[in-house]
Amino acid sequence: MSTQPHPMTYSAETFTAGLHDTKPSITFDPLEWESLAKQRLSANSFGYVWGSAGTRQTDDNNRAAFKKWGIIPSRLVKADFPSLKTTLFGDQYDYPIALAPVGVQTIFHPEGEKAASKVAGEQGVTYILSTATSTSIENVAKANGNGPRWYQLYWPSNEHNDITASLLKRAKENGYKVLVVTLDTYMLGWRPSDLNNGYNPFLRNDNIGVEMGFSDPVFRKHFKAKHGAEIEDDVEKAAQEWAHTIFPGTSHGWEDVAFLKEHWDGPIVLKGIQTVADAKRAVEAGVHGIVVSNHGGRQQDGGIGSLDVLPEIVDAVGEELEVLFDSGVRCGADIVKALALGAKMVLVGRPYVYGLAIGGQEGVRHVLRSLLGDLQLTLHLSGIPDVSREKLNRDVLRRIS
Repeated sequence: MSTQPHPMTYSAETFTAGLHDTKPSITFDPLEWESLAKQRLSANSFGYVWGSAGTRQTDDNNRAAFKKWGIIPSRLVKADFPSLKTTLFGDQYDYPIALAPVGVQTIFHPEGEKAASKVAGEQGVTYILSTATSTSIENVAKANGNGPRWYQLYWPSNEHNDITASLLKRAKENGYKVLVVTLDTYMLGWRPSDLNNGYNPFLRNDNIGVEMGFSDPVFRKHFKAKHGAEIEDDVEKAAQEWAHTIFPGTSHGWEDVAFLKEHWDGPIVLKGIQTVADAKRAVEAGVHGIVVSNHGGRQQDGGIGSLDVLPEIVDAVGEELEVLFDSGVRCGADIVKALALGAKMVLVGRPYVYGLAIGGQEGVRHVLRSLLGDLQLTLHLSGIPDVSREKLNRDVLRRIS
């Protein structure tokens, strides 16, 4: 877990350095990280991380949803800096945030997932590895060290259940404690930025985005049996076959969750829930948690902001399973609002990827320490002593639009 003192030390370090005319190399303004990343990335790479479905309406609605709520501070509250510790699935975590599963990270920086997972481990922040990783399950685990880590599954169709079982086995053997199953990406969304560039990172003649398959013994066995050759003999064909395996084009059904429960003995979290009805189905399916998410607006245009549906979903199922949240998070106040509306943990996506693009490990470290410092100070100045449900709930918010 984290060896860091409370997150507010980052601002103190920065001001102390300023006494010696040393200014930070990366801005602390979270709204500028995107433009800085754009300056450093190719059109293909930036278009991929920035891109959203259609006219970006869902993405816009995600951000707008946070502006509908204001934090109401309490005064004369005697308390030290707020504790950020939280408990999920019976385990205590240092922080109520996690790095959301983001694939193909070597297109943003050569160190890719190794850099992001290493920094997450150092900081005690949960790292969620994407099936679309450009680094293997095993190598990410090594880079992450003793940090908390979860595994996100892009779920192959039932004809490839043996591959699914292999992925889960590898994740479990390498210390990934929670399985996060993405439900809204059985094929990639209509993203104009990628279409304009003619860029799909999963179909190219390399291992970017497909390393999970290239390093999987069951997939390799299937490929050799089908083609009489190793993956390395025809990388482009292998890449396309793996992409079709994890993005099969059609969705699983609720009854298929039983297979995951048979092959994973830890917590299972379903990511992509946007309705009360589906949240209740998740309870019936016997999973342990859900992520209220619309994939950051990347999959479906014209959708509602995830934060807009979070409260009603928490009210419906929050006593029966753990409710997590992502989509549109950019700063500490956003995290406070999502936690106050009932999320037990908040996933952060694009900001840390922008940090990775800006400065590799140091960029990710800067983004994480900035978000945590901002979160802790926002709580402290609002008179909220910790992130427990007793102290951080809807009583600290007011709907303002």
